[in-house]
Amino acid sequence: MNTSTASAPVALVTGANKGIGLETARRLVEAGYRVYVGARNPDLGKTAADRIGAQFLEVDVTSQESVDRAAEFVEQSDGRLDVLVNNAGVSGPIAEARDYTAEDATTVLLTNVVGYVRMIHAFLPLLERSGNPRIVNVSSGLGSFGLFHDDSRIESRFGSPLYAASKAGINMLTARYARLLPHIQINTADPGLTATDLSSGQGHSVHDGTDAIIAYALAAPGGVSGTFRDRDGDLPW
Repeated sequence: MNTSTASAPVALVTGANKGIGLETARRLVEAGYRVYVGARNPDLGKTAADRIGAQFLEVDVTSQESVDRAAEFVEQSDGRLDVLVNNAGVSGPIAEARDYTAEDATTVLLTNVVGYVRMIHAFLPLLERSGNPRIVNVSSGLGSFGLFHDDSRIESRFGSPLYAASKAGINMLTARYARLLPHIQINTADPGLTATDLSSGQGHSVHDGTDAIIAYALAAPGGVSGTFRDRDGDLPW
């Protein structure tokens, strides 16, 4: 364990070489955290981590071997993890309903849902060594049944069914895990429409998009668990 940083809280953000993940990591560094920028691509990940004063951690959430190696590295370096932000995800194709394939669905669900479960399982022992463990699952209002049935909301009119289904899965995973693991704060954050590659640059800034994520990540002991929020407040599941 690196004794010079042992007193700093430790955070890991997946999919953090750009966009919402990178801004989340930057804000955690700013808050005094020792932050791992998790990414599949070493070149992009190292460049991003260096830019914000974080440490790169190679991790591909679709690979059990990769995730296990990442967990072993954090265990050897820090001995615990205080905050896990599950952010890595793919949007999948945008197509006519008749054109979606099982292969498309597999790709989206393996990254966006199975990847979250893989990360939680691998890092749970390290989180349980923290005095205030927190998991933030980055989701979307597109996965909300409540917002889907509200015709005044953009979530009712747009969004790939595959991506939306993956986010609905994340929402239920969060609710269930929060009940089953009451000693860990586990919550779901919706960045909203944020100007990233996934939205083709449309929406509010990445700083605004990470507000809910950061609020959960920096929560004090005894905070809420099993909730779903964006920067403006609670959302319906």
